[in-house]
Amino acid sequence: MAGVAGRLARRWCQNQAQSPLQVISFPSLHLHVNGTAMRASQEDFKNAMNQVKLLKKDPGNEVKLKLYALYKQATEGPCNVPKPGVFDFINKAKWDAWNALGSLPKETARQNYVDLVSSLSSSSESSSQVNPGAEGEQKYETLVVTSEDGITKIVLNRPTKKNAINTQMYQEIILALKAASKDDSTIIVMTGNGDYYCSGNDLTNFTDIPPGGVEEKAKVGAMMLRDFVGSFIDFPKPLIAVVNGPAVGISVTTLGLFDAVYASDRATFHTPFSHLGQSPEGCSSYTFPKIMGTAKATEMLVFGKKLTAREACAQGLVTEVFPDSTFQKEIWTRLKAYSKLPPNAMRISKQIIRNLEKEKLHAVNAEECSVLQGRWLSDECINAVMDFLSKKAKL
Repeated sequence: MAGVAGRLARRWCQNQAQSPLQVISFPSLHLHVNGTAMRASQEDFKNAMNQVKLLKKDPGNEVKLKLYALYKQATEGPCNVPKPGVFDFINKAKWDAWNALGSLPKETARQNYVDLVSSLSSSSESSSQVNPGAEGEQKYETLVVTSEDGITKIVLNRPTKKNAINTQMYQEIILALKAASKDDSTIIVMTGNGDYYCSGNDLTNFTDIPPGGVEEKAKVGAMMLRDFVGSFIDFPKPLIAVVNGPAVGISVTTLGLFDAVYASDRATFHTPFSHLGQSPEGCSSYTFPKIMGTAKATEMLVFGKKLTAREACAQGLVTEVFPDSTFQKEIWTRLKAYSKLPPNAMRISKQIIRNLEKEKLHAVNAEECSVLQGRWLSDECINAVMDFLSKKAKL
């Protein structure tokens, strides 16, 4: 399944000003504000709103809620809108945050907003993600992309989110694969930073409601998913997955489009589509039965059976499994040897192997995305995703 681009939440009501930063989850929190703060001018407040848009690092949902509440309090005063319904998770979290400020004066809320933004700006300037490598490779915010010794390495780099794929990461992977197809590398390797290879689709993507509503969201999501999977289908060079830990959802289904899959023995492979009211993607409805047979593919894709690395290898999804203690050393020794092979010979060999199926894979991809577009609009899917997110918010 795929996330969709769009704004992070609906407008609170039709004619109200929209906050400069919105919320994508539903944490429980208490707001601590300074009732004796110095007064900030309207110019300071305006500058702070502009600074929020320039933050390089996501401050997290709890801080976003604080910013939202202080902004509303500073511009409109105490909460003055009806409480949203219990199942309207996003707007209810925002309402709770704003309502918690009580009768805090506008001037104090304005100063607290300015102070909070100032602290975020300082923190953003002094912190960064994993070193993305050489100059020119910092255009990616969710990936680390490096090229060395004939290998372009694409590292999924959201370790605190278990490398869950949000909308930005979907788009950046498409761009990274396009760039890698044209660079001087011989092989391309995809892996994850941290304990997980990838935990699949970031389900908070489902809370990003665009102005056109859920129908537009489903349509845009299906189009993005089709492009995302298509970038794997059309990739011309040897594409290798180094599965360093658990893999879920789209990160599992697309493995059938890789040319080799090497896994640590601590990796697992899980496709819980039915649990979330959804259906297979990544061409897995075609590649998995072909790789492991219909019965085994059904166990994974329909019943959501989680495979160990050894089981995935026995069923043909994984090329080889390595002990986790020696995984990185062994696999990179092998990949460096592969990168020394004649590049044109490898590209031509892949073309011979894959070209007969390329048209079929694109057709399967289009059909899967069309089916998923309908599933995302179904009550069964919406209820399953909301139930998952509400349980996650309570953790």
